[in-house]
Amino acid sequence: MQVVKRGLTIRAHNSIIRASFQGVNVATRVIPNYSLYGVQAQPAWQNWFDFEWIPQRSRPYNWKIRPHQHDALIQILYLTQGTGEVLIDHAKISFTAPCLLIIPAQTVHGFDFSEDVDGPVVTAAQRPLESLISLASPELLASLRKPAVMALDDASGHAQALMPLFLAMEREAQIQAAGQLTAGMALLTAICIQVARLTQTNEASVSKAHSRKSAQIEKFRNMVDEHFARHLPIGDYAGQLGITPGQLSRLCREVLGMSSLDVVNARVIHEAQRGLVYTGNSIKQLAYTLGFADENYFCRFFRKHTGLSPREFRAKAMSAMLIPATIKSTSANV
Repeated sequence: MQVVKRGLTIRAHNSIIRASFQGVNVATRVIPNYSLYGVQAQPAWQNWFDFEWIPQRSRPYNWKIRPHQHDALIQILYLTQGTGEVLIDHAKISFTAPCLLIIPAQTVHGFDFSEDVDGPVVTAAQRPLESLISLASPELLASLRKPAVMALDDASGHAQALMPLFLAMEREAQIQAAGQLTAGMALLTAICIQVARLTQTNEASVSKAHSRKSAQIEKFRNMVDEHFARHLPIGDYAGQLGITPGQLSRLCREVLGMSSLDVVNARVIHEAQRGLVYTGNSIKQLAYTLGFADENYFCRFFRKHTGLSPREFRAKAMSAMLIPATIKSTSANV
């Protein structure tokens, strides 16, 4: 087993990205392919794992690692200190320690670290690692094949288990002794198990957060159903939910795709349309029922949200509901 050493000079492999517009080739962009950043790529079989600390490689490059990829190597970074931004393919994601970054093989990535950043990095040959894991715990593979930025909770038992494993990996990477490869890959497998457990915990937390948000939205909609004709300020609804009007509007946009005011207005319009189609009430009566003191204001409100006046909507809806006698008789014979 050979540990990757800085300064090796071996022939590089590069990924060439070509863009073509309307059949015309334009400028090409070369994504460097490294074993470790700044160290030219080696055959995937030659180095199975490597350990280092983030400042070792990022400080010489002024804490900025330009976009590159590792043809056959996965990297797991455990940030214990600092902040930064990672470029993963075409997306830029900000992060704050403590967090984990998973960079699978053939993922274009780059980093912009703060100067106080710290934490360990393990680089490993992805195929041998996957082969080992697939024998014992194939369900772990999914967490190694997708890039991820994972915020950690210091109080989490899984997060606390990470550093001892990384430190043990460091010891194995620094010695040349019998069983080094076996011990290193076993520790790496243990790290991958913790990554998978943390992934499941984060997904459960997101699901719980979504459930809480859904419950708040459901309560809001129930209140709107009960009070829409009173035209209450959004602040009254938000107060009943224990949040601010701005928070309620952001919640509605996130879950429903519309603002809280739009939710209330949509409910008013829905009831107005029902009244126009299924009752014989006059426009003035309907406006009063829906909490509008002025019929003209109701008509303007209705046109703003539907593009039709109340009378135009009623006529169009009633016309659409008329079914020719020939269709009725045909349907009856089926």
